[in-house]
Amino acid sequence: MRCLKAFGERISARDPERQTAEIQIRIALMNRVSALGTAEIVRVN
Repeated sequence: MRCLKAFGERISARDPERQTAEIQIRIALMNRVSALGTAEIVRVN
């Protein structure tokens, strides 16, 4: 894969295996961004 497209753009790979890999990479990136944006809640006594 030469470059990653934006989340809203079409899948560029034609081979089904590469399409699967491209989708998995996008999902992993979205999960990472979501985890970075989630607040960590700590209980204070």
